[in-house]
Amino acid sequence: MQRKVVYAAVTNPSFERGSQDLAELAEAHVPAKEVERIAKGIGRERCAERDAAAAAYLALPLVERKRAPEGVTPPDLAVVGTDGGRLQIFDRRAATAAEPPTPSEPALEDDDPRRRGRHWREDKVGLLMAMQSKVSAVDPCPDVPEGFRDPTRMGKLVRELRKGVPLAEEPARPADDPDADREPLQAAGPAWEPPAVLHKRLVASRRPWEEFGPLVAAAAWSMGLFAAPRRAFLGDGAENNWTLWRARFASFVPVLDFIHALSYVYAAAHAGRGRSEGWVCYVRWIGWVWGGQVAAVLEELEQRQAALGVPTEQDKETSPRAVVGQALTYLRNNMGRMKYAEYRRQGLPITSSYVENAVKQFNQRVKGTEKFWSEEGAEAILQLRADHLSDDKPLEAFWERRQARQTGQRPYRRVG
Repeated sequence: MQRKVVYAAVTNPSFERGSQDLAELAEAHVPAKEVERIAKGIGRERCAERDAAAAAYLALPLVERKRAPEGVTPPDLAVVGTDGGRLQIFDRRAATAAEPPTPSEPALEDDDPRRRGRHWREDKVGLLMAMQSKVSAVDPCPDVPEGFRDPTRMGKLVRELRKGVPLAEEPARPADDPDADREPLQAAGPAWEPPAVLHKRLVASRRPWEEFGPLVAAAAWSMGLFAAPRRAFLGDGAENNWTLWRARFASFVPVLDFIHALSYVYAAAHAGRGRSEGWVCYVRWIGWVWGGQVAAVLEELEQRQAALGVPTEQDKETSPRAVVGQALTYLRNNMGRMKYAEYRRQGLPITSSYVENAVKQFNQRVKGTEKFWSEEGAEAILQLRADHLSDDKPLEAFWERRQARQTGQRPYRRVG
C-alpha cells in the first residue's frame, strides 16, 4: 500500500490529487495529509541511502573513482548535464521562531502576493545518460541547419529564453513562408543526428552546489560513466555548472549549450539595427558559431561595441551597447566550450535540451505559485521524483530491500 501511496504522491501535481487518485483507482481512502506523511518518510529513507552512496564514493581511492564498479559495463558515450529549477521554500517552524514584525511592518499572510516572491529558491537537477552515436572523420553537418535560419522560429525561441531583444527589432516573418507554423528548429534536408539516449538516471536536491556535486558524481560512477571512452558534460553559461564540472567531471569534454549561445548572438546581432540588417548579421554570426569559429564572431562584436560605446550604469539591460557587452562577455567566457564542429565529429551532443526537459519534469511536481515546501519535504519529494524519472527505477530495488529488512517482529530493548 505504501508503494501505491508514494507513486500517487510523486506522479500527481499535489498530495490532494494523489489522495483522489488512490480513492478512485485503488479504492483506498488515504487523506492528503497521510499521503504527504508517507511520501516524506519514504523520501527521507531514500535520501539517507543516496547520502551513504555518495560518502562511499568519496571514500574510494582516486584511481577507483575512474573505473567502473564491478559488474558494470561502461557505455560507449557518457553524458552528464546539470541545471537549476525553481520552487518555493517556506519553513513554518523557522518562521514561527523568527522575531515578530515591528508595528510598522505588519505580518503578511502565507498567501499574500507580497510574501510569495520571497520564497523562491533553486533546486538542482543532474541528468546522467548512457548514449550511442557515431564518430566521423569530418564534421557530419558543417552547415547550420535551416531551422536555425528561420526568422519566425528564432524570434520565438529567443523570446522564450528571455534574452532581452526589443520586440520592435525582431525580424518579421516573410509573407510567403508556407511552413511558418511547423515545429521550431525542424531542419530541411540532411541534418546532423544527435546521439541517442540508451538509458538515463536523475539526481535532484536542494543541497548547495558543493554538496550536490558528490551526489551527481556518485550516481555517475555507479553507472560506469567515468570509464566510458567518450565523455561529455553539458551546461549553460551558469558558473555553478562549470564549477561542478571542474571539481567532479574534469575528464569530461565541456560543452556549452548551443541554444544559449545562439540567443546571445541573436540579441547582439539585432541590437541597434533594423530588422533586415540585424537578420543578415545574425545568419553570418550563427554560421560561424555552428562551425566553432567563435573568434570571428568576437572580432565583429568588439568592433560593434567600439562603434556603440562601452555600456554605463545608466544603460538599461536591453540597450544596444549593454546587449552587445553581455554577448561579448558570455562568448569570451565560454569560448573553450564552443568547439561545435569537433563535438559533432566526436558524436557528442551540443544542446542541453535533455537537462532542461528534465528540469521541467521536476517543475511539474514541485513548482507552483501556491506550492510551498519545507526544506525537508522538498528534499524528500525531489529524491522520489528523481527515482521515478530514472530508467533503472531505483524505487523498485528500494522496496525489495525494505521488505527484506522487515522481520515481522517488534524490536524491544533489553533492560538491566
